[in-house]
Amino acid sequence: MAKTIAEPAKQLRRGWTTGACATAATKAAFTALLTGEFPDPVTITLPKGQTPSFALCLEGKGDNWAQAGIVKDAGDDPDVTHGATIIATVRLGAAGAGVTFAAGDGVGKVTKDGLPIAPGEPAINPVPRQMMRDVVGEVAAKHGAPGDVAIEISVPGGAALAAKTWNPRLGIVGGLSILGTTGIVNPFSCSAWIASIHRGIDVALAEGIGHIAGATGSTSEASVKAFHGLPDQALIDMGDFVGGMLKYIRTHPVRRVTVAGGFGKMTKMAQGAMDLHSGRSQVDFDWLGDRVAELGGEAGLVDKVRGANTAKQVFDLVSAANIALADVVAQRALVAGRETLRGADVALDTLVVDRDGVVIGKADG
Repeated sequence: MAKTIAEPAKQLRRGWTTGACATAATKAAFTALLTGEFPDPVTITLPKGQTPSFALCLEGKGDNWAQAGIVKDAGDDPDVTHGATIIATVRLGAAGAGVTFAAGDGVGKVTKDGLPIAPGEPAINPVPRQMMRDVVGEVAAKHGAPGDVAIEISVPGGAALAAKTWNPRLGIVGGLSILGTTGIVNPFSCSAWIASIHRGIDVALAEGIGHIAGATGSTSEASVKAFHGLPDQALIDMGDFVGGMLKYIRTHPVRRVTVAGGFGKMTKMAQGAMDLHSGRSQVDFDWLGDRVAELGGEAGLVDKVRGANTAKQVFDLVSAANIALADVVAQRALVAGRETLRGADVALDTLVVDRDGVVIGKADG
């Protein structure tokens, strides 16, 4: 009988964040503002050192301004902004003003607390802002010009696209957010990602590693590595799939596993969610309010927690009141994780990590 040979899985194509596209468009526009010429393609350096190049789909300039546009390519990720045009319009600013940002058509503005950008600001996240500042500094230095510029980012049709995101619930009005921490969109595939989790566990077991850790992101991964002194081979690229990792460990046990993540992600696990993606689980602020009440929080604080906009806002509120909510989240997440392990002979602990990588809550057996 002839053997059936399975076809290799398709390699999913990565894409670029709105922040990377905005940065590249800014570099092209500022270069044209100083020299009259648009670099096309335009190359930028991402936070982890990659140097992608972007083709321009739009060029324009006038008295004291220039703009460039780039079509966002999200690769094989089902991103609502795939195919959107990200436009940067750059104008010379007043001496000493530095780099300022404005929301153009289709880019939202922040109206609520709890986000990394203050209310009233354009919804351009911190890392994309820094990337744009960096390219402005690079171009200014190259051409001997001051780096005082006003950058306006726009996304035609962005308001309609934003209705398909969580922006309205988060109080971001008028359009999309300009996002990204690495500049790269890794294609989302549940089956492919969970398969890679399984393979990571298999490799750790084969190498005799008794303690592995799954983290929701790069910040929590670096924290759990340092906290427990783990080698790179012990780190599992868990992402949002804590259930996928623990269910596999249930039948392929290791001596010890740590689950680490940010306050919001770990809150969802504490509430019983085993898929932490924002499209499939949400933070329950009433649940958090109940926990704060149990910890002795005043009624006014409990009400603020129940009405909070984001998990970060809750954490800021309880931190100001010296309430150790993160430890409770870690303990409840530990209980939920043990339930998923269903009695497997595996020691489990949990870490809650803030945006700076500081461990703010922990629980173990």
